Amino acid sequence: MSDDPEEGMLSWDESVFRDEHVFEIDYVPETFKHRETQMENLKYALRPAVRGSRPLNVIARGPPGTGKTTATQILFDELTAQTDVQAVRVNCQVDSTRYSVFSRLFAEIFEYEPPSSGISFKKLFSQITDRLVDREEVLVVALDDVNYLFYESEASDTLYSLLRAHEAHSGAKIGVICISSDLDLDVIDSLDTRVQSVFRPEEIYFNKYDQGEIVDILRERVDRGFHDGVVDAPVLDRVAECTEEQGGDLRVGIDLLRRAGMNAEMRASRTVELADVEAAYDKSKYVHLSRRLQELSDSESALVGVVAEHEGETAGDIYEAFNERTDLGYTRYSEIVNKLDQLGIVEATYTDVDGRGRSRELTLQYDADAVLDRLEEE
Repeated sequence: MSDDPEEGMLSWDESVFRDEHVFEIDYVPETFKHRETQMENLKYALRPAVRGSRPLNVIARGPPGTGKTTATQILFDELTAQTDVQAVRVNCQVDSTRYSVFSRLFAEIFEYEPPSSGISFKKLFSQITDRLVDREEVLVVALDDVNYLFYESEASDTLYSLLRAHEAHSGAKIGVICISSDLDLDVIDSLDTRVQSVFRPEEIYFNKYDQGEIVDILRERVDRGFHDGVVDAPVLDRVAECTEEQGGDLRVGIDLLRRAGMNAEMRASRTVELADVEAAYDKSKYVHLSRRLQELSDSESALVGVVAEHEGETAGDIYEAFNERTDLGYTRYSEIVNKLDQLGIVEATYTDVDGRGRSRELTLQYDADAVLDRLEEE
């Protein structure tokens, strides 16, 4: 054995990573495992578009991190590369109103942004449908995290416009894929009856990965993302265990691998050890919380912070603290409470209050210190 203390240590210009992009959220894997049935069902629904007809509509449901977005993106990439079909994925966490959804469609179809003001929805809508008809193109729209449209009461109007486009402009052919990770949301039942009458989607369920599947998928990320020998089997197994503990959300495992690799580099080590994984887990297990908080408005973030500081108090008491911080009225406050409840960040439950009847009690669904730490990072 060498007595050289530098043996097995990284130099300044070295890295444990072969390709760090493999661990980023927008990476689309070259091989997509354990979703063969779901992919075939999606292809079945989209096949009419290739023939120039309107595709079948779809609801893709399942827990977070089970491949819904990746499956859609892979098929959209194939469609746009091999056919004249227009396929656009809209992130409804960002574009959560009907107008912003159609603005995103306009930008993707015309390859430039629409005017930021001065253009009505009717005109925006007609320009999109005119383009589709003139070019005889089919449009497939994936409303990713469609649950956010429901939280903002925009889902029915958005879907109505998309599904009725052929009536407003003869010859317009648009299909819709609704992607939802909110298992408590019944998409059909939550829509207006006018939308229910025309929305008859195929339903595709993305179940949680089991531990063996998690190991298999993460091993491929390891092989592509790290140099040989950096992550051994016991370390990968522990990452898979942590992932399963967080509901099988692959985003947790992928983020955990990246952070563990960075921890190894901080030690100038050529290998990732179990201690690197454990040190990273406290942050990676909240990756879904961090992403949700990033998408909140300033007033929504403010309320999360107030609840974290006054957890377990009644909605009325929390409103007083929230009003002092934001000057917003009770109606807007109640709307934000409902949204945070639907997002799974805050739980609002009714309780009896002595002498005051029933009141809602607000509690966080996450550790209060973890929430406050992540709000400070924003």
